[in-house]
Amino acid sequence: MFKKIMKGGQKKPSKSDANDASLFGYGPPGAGANVVVNHASRPGPAPPGPNSVGPLNLAPMLSVEPLPVFRDVPVSERQTLFMRKLQICCFQFDLSDTLKSVREKEIKRQTLLELIDFIQSGSGKITEVCQEEMIKMVALNVFRCLPPASHENTGQETTDPEEEEPYLEPSWPHLHLVYELLLRYVVSSDTDTKVAKRYIDHSFVLKLLDLFDSEDPREREYLKTILHRIYGKFMVHRPFIRKAINNIFYRFIYETERHSGIGELLEILGSIINGFALPMKEEHKLFLVRALIPLHKPKPLSLYHQQLSYCITQFVEKDFKLADIVIRGLLKYWPLTNCQKEVLFLGELEEVLEATQSAEFQRCMIPLFRQIARCLNSSHFQVAERALFLWNNEHIVSLIAQNRQVILPIISEAVERNIQSHWNQVVHGLTVNVRKVFMEMDAELFEECQRQYAEKQAKARDVEEQREMTWKRLADVAAQRG
Repeated sequence: MFKKIMKGGQKKPSKSDANDASLFGYGPPGAGANVVVNHASRPGPAPPGPNSVGPLNLAPMLSVEPLPVFRDVPVSERQTLFMRKLQICCFQFDLSDTLKSVREKEIKRQTLLELIDFIQSGSGKITEVCQEEMIKMVALNVFRCLPPASHENTGQETTDPEEEEPYLEPSWPHLHLVYELLLRYVVSSDTDTKVAKRYIDHSFVLKLLDLFDSEDPREREYLKTILHRIYGKFMVHRPFIRKAINNIFYRFIYETERHSGIGELLEILGSIINGFALPMKEEHKLFLVRALIPLHKPKPLSLYHQQLSYCITQFVEKDFKLADIVIRGLLKYWPLTNCQKEVLFLGELEEVLEATQSAEFQRCMIPLFRQIARCLNSSHFQVAERALFLWNNEHIVSLIAQNRQVILPIISEAVERNIQSHWNQVVHGLTVNVRKVFMEMDAELFEECQRQYAEKQAKARDVEEQREMTWKRLADVAAQRG
């Protein structure tokens, strides 16, 4: 029965079938060419291994017809059936039109489910030839030109990406099954990395990384999981993957400031950073300085800040000596006019200070607390409030107490200004609490700071009075000369 069905694929096609088949590369010789992955890192075909077989020389499949399930054919014929099912999955359909090719679409969907089940069950170890053809099928389905983003259609700036409806890929009913098949193949205990790396090579990984710019969050989630598994299983690819992600970040920071998948890439890196061995390699420290810290610069920071903050904090927790570099980096990219970004920076700063030791804190505390003083006096109440919340952290308060001789003179003036003139009552109340902390910390130093502030205010009043008198004299002289 199975052999009759296999031969059935060679029946003379109708004219329309032949035209469709030629588009997908499964027509007669000369009608079309199979889409293949350009495996740049593979010099040539590998010698046959114990699990490899020669080419099966299957006849081209010119139409989509149902095939038997794996359990209904002898074990010896399952590899051939596997290849035939891959051929069905290479046919592509317009899934945005729900009324077109309904039967064929359903056959492809069911075939993909059967392939996933076959790989996941481990009921039969697929040959090397089958693995190569499977990766070609995956590449044919997932590697495609992404549709233009909404701002590219209109030429206008997006107002708030978080409020926009996410784009949903019309081909997702088939696409997610292809991704699931790839994922099951990568994580399968039957997958030999020595064989698989010939097909999941640098070219394949680069094309996967290109797809992270997809606007469909479901696709980015699958890509994140798959790339993370590839990083874990294929040790030979690890430096290449890190470098490729680096390059995406550089282009995003210094050229486009537009990319949909920065958050997902940072999630992968968060897990990678967590596994860094100590002492940390210089390469990893350079990545922190040249890529991660500058990621605070782009406007869409809020879309990926949570993941970025986690990566930054992981570095400081791994090596506390990096705290000074990180804090100075935050100060370098501190926003001047974007209050929402300032709130994010202050939250991240608290997490970094939580892991900071005294020696590193002393290196950067003067520029740091000058910036915090500016935040305390911010007219935007959320910025001032978030800065005052730093005094709720016991570790930060202890660092301040150890270095109060330097920090109190910097902060006390900002505290007094808030108490005298800040418009927001919540900020006013929090500032009073901070003032009490300073009094309890060192009453004598606090009084000295108050005295210096009073002298500075008196001098400022004298200067103002002198300026007013000068203007008054000039006005009088001008009036006399008429």
